[in-house]
Amino acid sequence: MSASELAELVELAEEEERRRKRAPWGVIALVLLTGLALIRNGSGEFDVGPPQPASAAAADSRATSEQDPAAAAVPLTPLAFSPVDRVRIPAIHVDAPVQPVGLDTQGWVGAPPPEDPNLAGWFTGAVSPGEKGTSVIVGHVDNQQGPAVFYGLGALKKGNRIEVRRQDGRTPVFEIYGVEVFAKSSFPGNRVYGSKGTPELRVITCGGGFTKQHGYDGNVVVFARLVAVE
Repeated sequence: MSASELAELVELAEEEERRRKRAPWGVIALVLLTGLALIRNGSGEFDVGPPQPASAAAADSRATSEQDPAAAAVPLTPLAFSPVDRVRIPAIHVDAPVQPVGLDTQGWVGAPPPEDPNLAGWFTGAVSPGEKGTSVIVGHVDNQQGPAVFYGLGALKKGNRIEVRRQDGRTPVFEIYGVEVFAKSSFPGNRVYGSKGTPELRVITCGGGFTKQHGYDGNVVVFARLVAVE
């Protein structure tokens, strides 16, 4: 094999590895169906449903560095790829193991087994938390027995933090800059999942109205950006 042929093979292998780690928009776009896949089996038996985001917590997509001190800070160097081990959200007492989830045989984004209420899922079709781009963690809001891992997600506020422990021993820390609920029928996929060129995180569960026939009609989405690495 000539040197040029070897170089071409190496280049092809490197491109394949980059392609494997990138999340094509066609795959990311399917995450907008996560809510339906996540909670088809919500109990709906509670007198009071899960908390919903206040309008004051909405992410301002027009924010500038003058409006948002966190955005004006010197960006942190993105981390390399690593699978996820655990997620902590101290403000709502979440401390849960994380398992990888992908797409199921029907093209839906998978979810952790609903029988375990304290389990979250990292969507492997997106980047890992701390990498350049937007990573995604999902979890149930409830199951047939009661509240689940992300039941309190809608109560989070701007400035609350999310810690994601990775299998490489690093823990990227994300600060929340918005919490919103979107109807599944008009989910803004590009706004939620599109890369801003820096490490960001979205945490998603079900929310909005609930009926026994159709489950929850919306998704609660937390918007957060990387502010520290431990």
